[in-house]
Parts: sequence; C-alpha cells; structure tokens
Amino acid sequence: MKVHKVSSRSQHKQRNATKRHNKNKWHKKVRSLDSTLPNTSPGTAKLEQQIAKSEKPTVKGLKKLYVKPVTFMPKNSCAEEEKVKATSVTSAHVHTNGGTELDESSTSVDSQGWSEYANSVLQNGKESSTLPDTDEQKEDDLQFHAHLDHTQNRAVLVMKPGQVLCFRGKCLLTCLYGHVDVLGFTIEEGQQSYPLFSSPTHCPLTIKALGNNPPYSKNKKEGLLEAKAIVRKYFSSEPSKKLMSEVESDSCVVLLEPLDTPLTRFLTSFSELAEIFGLNSKEIKSQAAIYNPVLSAVGVTALRGPCAQGLVMSPSFREAISSLHSAWAGEFDRCPVILVCGGKSSGKSTFNRHLINSLLNHTVSVEYLECDLGQTEFTPPGCLSLCTVTEPLLGPPFTHLRDPKHMVYYGQADCQADIDRYLESLKSLWRHVSGESPVIINTMGWIKGHGFLILVDLIRLFSITHVVQLSYGNAPQCQLLTPEFLRTAHGWQTHPPQSTLTEEPASHLTTQSHVFLNVQSEFESAGRSGELQHQRSNELRDLALLGYFSKLQSSEPGPIRPLHCFIPYQVPHSSVAIGVTHCEVAPNNVLYAVNASIVGLCCLSEKVVGRGGPVVLSQTPICQCVGLGVLRGVDMARGLYFLVTPVSPSVLRNVNCLLLGEITLPKIMLTKQHGVEGDLPYVTTDYSFEAKGAGKLHIYKGLTRPGFIKSNN
Repeated sequence: MKVHKVSSRSQHKQRNATKRHNKNKWHKKVRSLDSTLPNTSPGTAKLEQQIAKSEKPTVKGLKKLYVKPVTFMPKNSCAEEEKVKATSVTSAHVHTNGGTELDESSTSVDSQGWSEYANSVLQNGKESSTLPDTDEQKEDDLQFHAHLDHTQNRAVLVMKPGQVLCFRGKCLLTCLYGHVDVLGFTIEEGQQSYPLFSSPTHCPLTIKALGNNPPYSKNKKEGLLEAKAIVRKYFSSEPSKKLMSEVESDSCVVLLEPLDTPLTRFLTSFSELAEIFGLNSKEIKSQAAIYNPVLSAVGVTALRGPCAQGLVMSPSFREAISSLHSAWAGEFDRCPVILVCGGKSSGKSTFNRHLINSLLNHTVSVEYLECDLGQTEFTPPGCLSLCTVTEPLLGPPFTHLRDPKHMVYYGQADCQADIDRYLESLKSLWRHVSGESPVIINTMGWIKGHGFLILVDLIRLFSITHVVQLSYGNAPQCQLLTPEFLRTAHGWQTHPPQSTLTEEPASHLTTQSHVFLNVQSEFESAGRSGELQHQRSNELRDLALLGYFSKLQSSEPGPIRPLHCFIPYQVPHSSVAIGVTHCEVAPNNVLYAVNASIVGLCCLSEKVVGRGGPVVLSQTPICQCVGLGVLRGVDMARGLYFLVTPVSPSVLRNVNCLLLGEITLPKIMLTKQHGVEGDLPYVTTDYSFEAKGAGKLHIYKGLTRPGFIKSNN
C-alpha cells in the first residue's frame, strides 16, 4: 500500500540480522540498565524491607561482609553428593542462614581438625548419616555465594555442581566458567549473554549448575587457576577472599546484570503491572523470598521452600523429552513432526518451551506451528503462525514475541465460529514448512466436542510422527489419540481410511502411524486455570498485546510514550481493503467499527483498486499477515486512514488489506495513558453502540459463571 509519514522523521528501524554462534547459540544482544542505578522498583524495595525485618542477622558486624550467602530449598538437589575438601577447611562462624563462614586467620592443626570434622558433618560427609537431618544442615548444603561490583552494578555468582537458584525477577546472564541449565537450555562459558524473565504468570525459573568438564589435558589445579582468573577479571577491585575461597575447578561462575528493555519499561510503567517481575501473592504470603542485597541489586529475588521448585517434571515428562531427542538424533527416516495436545492448564506451553530449548542444544533451528489462537507463543493473540525458532525461550511468551516466518490473522481467540477457515488457514501455513528441522505443533486446550475432531484432523493432515498428549489426575480428559484409535476416528474434515475405496482417496488421507507419548502432569496447579493475578487467559492475552506494542517505544531509556503520541502513517482509502472477520457489519458502519481498533495488516494476492471511497470486502480472505496496528483515526474529507504500528515501512508497502477482528486493545492502554491531562484520548461514553461490530470494552470481574456454581442442595 502507499504509505506516507506525517513527519519526515522515521520512527522505525529495520532489525539487524543476528549472527549465530558456532554452537548454534543465541547471539541477540540485550541492553542492560545503567550501571549507576540499581534495578529495583519501589514495590520490590518495600518487599525487601518487609523480608529484612523478619530475617534480621543474629550476629553483629555481618553488614561489613561483601559476600552474601543465598539459601534456598529446591525439591531435589545434587549438592548433598559433594564432599568437603580438607585443604579449604578452617574455623567456622555462624551465618545468618545457618551456614558456616570460613576464617582464614586460623592455621592451627587442632582448629583445622575440628573444623574439618564439623564441616564433614554439616555438609553431609561420611559422618552425616549418623546425625539427624536439621534445617541448618540443609541450608548449609544449599548455599552459594555472590559478590556485587558496585562500579559496574553487576554480580558474580559462584555455584557448586548440582546447586539450583530458583528466582523471580529479570536479569542478563553470562556463564563465565562451567555450564548452567535454564529451562532445558545449556549455557556454556564463552557464549552470548541471555536475558532471563521469571514472572509470576508462570512457574519460577531455575539456574542449575552443571559444573565444568575441562579437557583431559587440563588438571584440577589449572582449572582452578583459570576459574579464579576469570572471577578477578570481572571486578574493578580485588574480589573478597570469601568468594575466591568458594571457587573450585568444578564450580560454575555466573555473571548477573540488570536487564532493562523497552518491554520491561513499558510494562512496569503501569501501576497494575509494577510487580509483573516480582512475587505472586502466594509467595509473599509464605515468605518464600530470600533477602539478599547483592541479587536484589541486579533484579533477582531468590526463593526457598515449597515455592522454589521451579518446573516440576514427572517421570513421563522426562521420558517423552528423551524419546523426542532420540527421534531427532536419527532413529527416524525424516524430521520428527511433534503434535502436543492436552486440556487447559495441562502444561502444553511449558512442555513446548522445554522441548524447544533442549532441541536447540543439538540443532540450529526448530519450526513451530502455532494452532492456539488464545495463548500464542510468539505472536499476538488471534494469529496462526509458523515460526523458525533459533533462540532459547527463557521467559513467558510475552517476553519473546518475534516476527514469524508466515502468519495468518484469524481475528478471534477461538475458532468455534468458523472451523473450516481455521483449518484452511493452517493448511496454508503448512505449505511453508521446510522439513529440514524438527516441527512442533502447539494446539488449543479445546479437546472436547468439535475441538477433539480438530485434533484428529491435524494428525492426519500434517502427517504427524509423534503425538504428545498431556493429562492430569487419575482420569484422562479425553480419548487417547493412539494409532489404533485414529484408524477408526472421524475428524471435522477427514474420515478414517477405508480398506477398499470405490473412488480415488483424498490427498490428505494417510495410513501412516505415529508414536504416541502420554505425559502425566504433576505440577501443583495442573488442571486448574490461573487462580492468581496475571494468570488468567484474558490477562495473558493482554500481556501479549502489551508486549507487541511495546516495540513502539524507544530503545533508549526515557519516558514512556502513550499511544496517541506516535506519529501515524497516512494510508489512502483507495489503496487498501477493509474487512471484518468475526461478524457481519453493514458497509456503512465498517469505518465506525474499525476506528480506534486493532487491525491485522494483511497482503492480498490481487491488487486493490478503489474509486475514491473505502473498499469493503464481502468475505474474509486467507492471506499473509505481517503484523498488527491500531487504526487511530479516519479522515473522510481527505480519504485517509491513520495507522500506528511497530511494523517497518519497508514491510508496510506490501500491505493492501486491513482486517478487523474480535481482538481488542488492552483497556489499560486506554485508561492509563501517561502524560495526559483532562479527557483521555479514545475513551468516551458518548458513543453509539447500536452499530453492529462496535461495543464497549469487556470487563472481567473474576466472577464464576452460573453453570459452574455448585449447588448446596
């Protein structure tokens, strides 16, 4: 379409292509916060003060220590297997968390002998089996040490093999020495920094130390000297002796830095989302947070107790991941096509993220077909897409939105209104699958009635090699999609293959079998929709939209700009066609409906030629969508649409169709506009709701539907 800026200044820049590491790791750079400012919000600071009151040190003078031990209690830990080195044992002092701090001033043989014995007992050595297991011993086994460089505002964390840091917050992680695992993705020394987002919308992230496997030509002493040299390199002054004493040849050394991006600044600018990277209400109530000023300075809050479990993987979960790795390793003749299905809140998205991350340890890319309209992974809601994933997913979906390889705008959060258009849209996306990488297909949580028929169709249409079906509880939520069942099952569009056909079989019918993997979800909230704030499906959709439109903000730190402050594009009426996807709207009312609404920016194969007025489509097309925009105004006198979008101008030149769907702007973007005095733009009560296709914003009050209220009779 013809696109003209109101101002000569361009608000968009094309993204630079990022180069891949020789081990196929992520190379995307993320801007860190100004080193002179600690990355703590007012709400987090208040929380830390509350935690500090309940965890006051019992020994005076601890404030002088630069090394702050962090304690946590994950469900499983390999730290108990570590033996104590006699050469590092000296006299002990009590920590605030029940651990021991080493004092290098004592060198007597007696003190070394007694401390060696005490340390072996406290850290589960040979003598520990004869003593009762106390809370202080557990905390001592699970402690690690961090040191803050105030000049650069970054922290160095030393972890022993098997130790786990479960946390909330956001940070930029660099592995300096050894290997660490985050959500199935292995981060090694010498690689690019990776942004981590641990939001209360999902289970907390965990950083697990895998240790270091040096080459055979390097002995323990050489490895120890190398590790200590690396630690010294990242401090402007000499690091503390305590931190250096914790470094071993098999340690993991991690650099944590504050993370500040347009997304984080935009989200936290709203008062309702100020703690979107903080603790949830359950974690606050159970006092799961560990007050540690070193970690807090870089935006990380460590967790302990039952809340510090992170991702809970059942045995069937691990077996399924291992089986899929074997499939990619070469046990099958072609690239695996993996369909993941299950009911709502069964853990499909988390399973997919873990599977993608673990596959990226061994392959360059993974193709991802998004079939879930409501809870999308890489795009705003209402879109069906095919993405080529080359970067690990180390946070919730709204933190890693990206431009897909191909996308279709459906316009609704579910497909019940037009199942045929839904399936035809997916078929059009499937034609773009390369077949050179493993393919993961994400499905909806709608697994009953017509939703189950759609699953049967997807397995047949896309020649699935592996079906992963997640369930919870004792009873399955629907029929198991085994190869035996598929031989007789009917779908929405497909039918079971017949042994004898009187006519030529359809091209989409196939008798090829698949491998069925049943995964039992055992995490705490399996089968229950989000009960805490920001966990409901409508809230997650709003977060995805906010994450998408945060791309409008400047990459440089500065004030947040509201929607009406961006210079719009001018689009002539005659150069684009207007369509409505979710209902029938009279042509005279179409412009009323699309005004101040989200529209899909689509590309029709045929040229659009208007005769001075708006071009209205009679039916919804299935065509490529390059992104979303907000139609912030219509000028009938000059025949112009005013469009605000993060899509680059070079891509907008190919857009000739605007599709209006049922996806609406998050109300927070309209009611909480920064820097506005008086009447808020786009917010009014003087509006006619009689025009079909228009309506007031839906207000979710968290009320239980009448059909789900249990009767007391």
